[in-house]
Amino acid sequence: MKPVTLKGQVTRFRGNGRQLGYPTANIRSDTHLAEGVYFGFADLSDYTNQPALIFVGVPTTLGDTERRVEVHLLDIPDVDYYDQTLGVRIDHFHRANKRFDSVEELITVMHVDEAQARAWFAKNSNVSDT
Repeated sequence: MKPVTLKGQVTRFRGNGRQLGYPTANIRSDTHLAEGVYFGFADLSDYTNQPALIFVGVPTTLGDTERRVEVHLLDIPDVDYYDQTLGVRIDHFHRANKRFDSVEELITVMHVDEAQARAWFAKNSNVSDT
């Protein structure tokens, strides 16, 4: 896919990512990207070109109804980044959004997504330089 760049102010939603073990920096965006999970790179606070898992869409498994962009930056401290500017470059579509039957099933798939993202970043380490 051709990279897509998004930028916005980190906004508070319900804090579900943190509760699931995957804290996210969220932005509102009118992007027309398909709902799903993506891999890319983010700039936030002191972190530049940080590998990230990106969810675009409505997280319906947890009862949410508002579309958003949720960015889980790999290997950074879990602190509040609210009101800071988040820049994200989306480089790779991983899978479509899906409603899961349980939170446990969602968490299992999130662990698989993370492992596959880390493998993708290992093979595509040069992508962050483009």
